[in-house]
Amino acid sequence: MRVRLHELDSHLEKGLAPIYLISGDEPLQMSEATDSVRTQARRQGYNGRNILEVVKGFDWGELVAEANSLSLFAERRIIDLRIPSGKPGADGGRALSEYAARPAPDTLLLITLPKLERSQTNSKWFKSLDQAGVVVQVWPVEGMRLQPWIEQRMRSAGLIPSPEAIVLLAERIEGNLLAATQEIEKLLLLDGPGVITAERLAQVVADSARYDVYGLVDSALEGDVPRCVRMLNGLRAEGVPAPVVLWAVSREVRTLCRLSNEVDRGLSPQQVVASHREVWEKRKPLVRRGLQRQGSDSWRKLLQRCGQTDRAIKGQDPSDPWLLLQEIVTGLKTGTRKNRY
Repeated sequence: MRVRLHELDSHLEKGLAPIYLISGDEPLQMSEATDSVRTQARRQGYNGRNILEVVKGFDWGELVAEANSLSLFAERRIIDLRIPSGKPGADGGRALSEYAARPAPDTLLLITLPKLERSQTNSKWFKSLDQAGVVVQVWPVEGMRLQPWIEQRMRSAGLIPSPEAIVLLAERIEGNLLAATQEIEKLLLLDGPGVITAERLAQVVADSARYDVYGLVDSALEGDVPRCVRMLNGLRAEGVPAPVVLWAVSREVRTLCRLSNEVDRGLSPQQVVASHREVWEKRKPLVRRGLQRQGSDSWRKLLQRCGQTDRAIKGQDPSDPWLLLQEIVTGLKTGTRKNRY
């Protein structure tokens, strides 16, 4: 059964299908769609989860074994099957068709892959999955659809944008929905809900500063500590609010903390980064090196330090928030993961 992306949440509220196939190349919408399925599944008692990454040499017998296995407490579970290439091959096609014919009980199979070609949607395995479950195809938000999408997103967040502000943001983000979401989050952080004019938007998303928070995070992941300190001092001197810097840094630490947990479960940093579309393509090498350099304990400690910095900014902790920020960005570089990667 085909379900459009904007219909997915209402569909999920009516009940879960045994199989969900979500495909597309737009990172933000792919991430949100899969999160919606997993969240609704957890609400309905699907507490177990096993991630299967289809990489070179993948044994499709793992899907069969996982489907036939019973957890110790017979709990409902999710099989999170990720196919980065979008092509399961002959063995995978047979395995998927067989699974669709006899879905495992108390199991939700969530399949994610890139945008599918016509030949793939005409294949036997795709048609079997379509018949047995739900297919959601994610399309880019482009052209005349972009500005309405931005307006809806801003209003959902509690912002009331002027028509000029919508046009300006659409021009600045150049179709990158992740970037648009980040700018909306930044607006909320600085001003809270309310009216947003083009003038205020231009102040917040101005891209002419010598140092920027995104460059700071990337330099930290690259391990260039002296440059990080110079950039942080530059941001402070230019009047960039500490909450904006913390927002960018904590967002990265939170992502790395979550990805590192997957590495702890046995996936390689390469597999983890490749399977998460919210990590921009050009940043994947940086994030991968971060996962190779530190373990989940280190990332959790940095996340706790982010929480302390937030309290310091709000006056609930006597520490200097800028010194705490310096500790965090230098901490993004230090440490060594003690494993085979």
